[in-house]
Amino acid sequence: MILNVIEAGSGPPLVLLHGLFGTARNLGVLSRALSTQFRVLAMDLRNHGHSPHAAKMSYRLMAEDVAETLAARGIARAAVVGHSMGGKTAMMLALTRPEMVTRLAVLDIAPLTYSHEYDDYVRAMLALPLTPGLTRGEADAALAKTVKAAPMRAFLLNNLVLGEAPHWRMGLREIADNMAELLRWDDPPGLRPYPAPALFLCGGDSDYVPPSAEPEILSRFPRAVIRRIPGAAHWLHADKPREVIAALREFFTDAG
Repeated sequence: MILNVIEAGSGPPLVLLHGLFGTARNLGVLSRALSTQFRVLAMDLRNHGHSPHAAKMSYRLMAEDVAETLAARGIARAAVVGHSMGGKTAMMLALTRPEMVTRLAVLDIAPLTYSHEYDDYVRAMLALPLTPGLTRGEADAALAKTVKAAPMRAFLLNNLVLGEAPHWRMGLREIADNMAELLRWDDPPGLRPYPAPALFLCGGDSDYVPPSAEPEILSRFPRAVIRRIPGAAHWLHADKPREVIAALREFFTDAG
């Protein structure tokens, strides 16, 4: 699958991959900062943003989408940054196609199976009456019954296209059908550790990468450095953009 890409800047190629329910535009703060040194390619993953929809979603498939999209643009090797679901996709690409990934940065996720429940969110979005004239305020009020946090509602509603024919831009039904797959982590067959440098940036206030996950990371990414950003939760690039940008710049410009 060829993914939708937002490009910025020039220099060595660097891929940005967003998390579940997100889009390439959600990583705009990283794209703007890194595009001063890199050719940044922010991608919408399948069933998200402006990329095609598909019935199947797995990290092997999504990693192949990234590889195919890079190949279509004549890019043989790139640095890769992924947040959450995008981080799992980035890890899978590095493990299955290590020759394509010069350096890997993963934001607040580990090669683990998670138990976070997003089914209620998806059900609430699917239940929203998409009638002509629907306003964002009405949609927000409807979601508020299930999605209590206003920032999360705003994040989800970024995917809602209003107008004469309101619709969800992302493939909600496809995401719902593959939720168990997206929470799971399965090593690729014949796993070999990724040989190049890797950076795992974690939110200091997040529980997505507990200390018990560090051996799991290092067994697959033996050259990984694991850093925690104090005061940041799961969306660490939104909570602490300066610190995250500084860490990424340092990592990707280090020739060692």
